[in-house]
Amino acid sequence: MRKRTYFDRFKSQGWPEPREFEPFFLSAPEKCWSYLSGNDNWSLSGKGADGTENLHEGQGRIDIQLEMWGNPRLGVLIIYSKLGGGYKDVFTSKGDLSRLGELVRGLHDTPLPVGLFIPFDQGWKAVKEFIETDGALPKSIEWVSNHDLPPNTFPDP
Repeated sequence: MRKRTYFDRFKSQGWPEPREFEPFFLSAPEKCWSYLSGNDNWSLSGKGADGTENLHEGQGRIDIQLEMWGNPRLGVLIIYSKLGGGYKDVFTSKGDLSRLGELVRGLHDTPLPVGLFIPFDQGWKAVKEFIETDGALPKSIEWVSNHDLPPNTFPDP
């Protein structure tokens, strides 16, 4: 699988060791996420999961991605996707679903549902597990399938 990291100072091929990400999730709340680069959205991705790295997109290749949006008050919103090769799986971290109708704006004015944010320490468990299991859906947090979310949960910016 061809792995890619887009996370603060880690912009490279491959995924860093989990311990390198730990300070972004387990530091004091006001220092948990790095906004120094002017970004609050990061991701880990893999093209060609489950032994499909030699296949082309749309021809059986399976791609995975873990996207994250940090907010100093709310924690982190995580979206896991596994697409291709018969998969159309998209799951989002399950926070306080009673707050789904509330939105907060990301640094790039992206509207994000408050009810899908989880504390940074819980988000850390999911990121660490994602790396350690080579991109499997982490079981350490609760997820909600995006198919089960109400329409316009993620409104267009």
